[in-house]
Amino acid sequence: MKLPVSIIVLTYNAGTAFKAISEMIKKQKANIGYVLVIDSSSNDTTVDIAKSFGFDVEIIAKNDFCHGKTRQYALEKINTEIAVFLTQDALLYDEFAVEKLVNCLTSDDKIAAAYGRQIPYSDTGVLGTFARVYNYPEISKINTFADRNVKGIKTAFLSDSFAAYKKSLLMQIGGFPKHVNFGEDTYVAAKFLMNGYKTAYCSEAKVYHSHDYTLLQEYERNKEIGKFHKQEKWLLNIFGKAEGEGLNFVLSEGKYLIKNNKFYYLPIAFIHNVVKYLGYKIGWYF
Repeated sequence: MKLPVSIIVLTYNAGTAFKAISEMIKKQKANIGYVLVIDSSSNDTTVDIAKSFGFDVEIIAKNDFCHGKTRQYALEKINTEIAVFLTQDALLYDEFAVEKLVNCLTSDDKIAAAYGRQIPYSDTGVLGTFARVYNYPEISKINTFADRNVKGIKTAFLSDSFAAYKKSLLMQIGGFPKHVNFGEDTYVAAKFLMNGYKTAYCSEAKVYHSHDYTLLQEYERNKEIGKFHKQEKWLLNIFGKAEGEGLNFVLSEGKYLIKNNKFYYLPIAFIHNVVKYLGYKIGWYF
């Protein structure tokens, strides 16, 4: 018998594309008993779409949204042991995506969280495509605390765009951090590992999810990462500094562009990476 699963989606002006997201949720072969949408007072059709699919919708004030606090709020509202989190722009790849992710999560009692593979939408640019290729490879893996000696900060990588958690274990480590408004997934992944649990990356469970960030978006996003790392310095002290992982990304990106005959993107990639680095540093120091 398949274990019951709750799906949680956080939304704000998801647009008409949310219909396709909702349709794929309904098509899942997993035993989904409950779908909860926490909406931050959208002024488009997001809420109407969610309700038309029979999802339970709760509306919160836009200013009350916080990545950690809102996810913890949603987690406390579900009654199943397994909680699957999706973002409003993550389209499940097929009807088995959630089932595969849950199977990965439950394959080992020590696995507390699992995240799936994110593949780019067909219209994603080369830089956005590489970001998916780099962070979400074809090979699945299990992370343990000891892996930090080799993988560094990447050991605690996890994405709530498509992730499954064992609620009891998540509550055991304190749940999602209510004071964190960016990186709540990395925060709990690190806490799991530090407490003797494992996290898993399941490449067989896939969603379409990608972005073509503008320079301003790159700056703002990495400024938030810098703020997060400054606020949670213990993360870097235990798992390693972010600069090393950043350098690996830059070098891998260059090789990817050359291998795929995208030489003309090298200057563009360089500018994006400089902006990301500046954003990170400004977030850290200011």
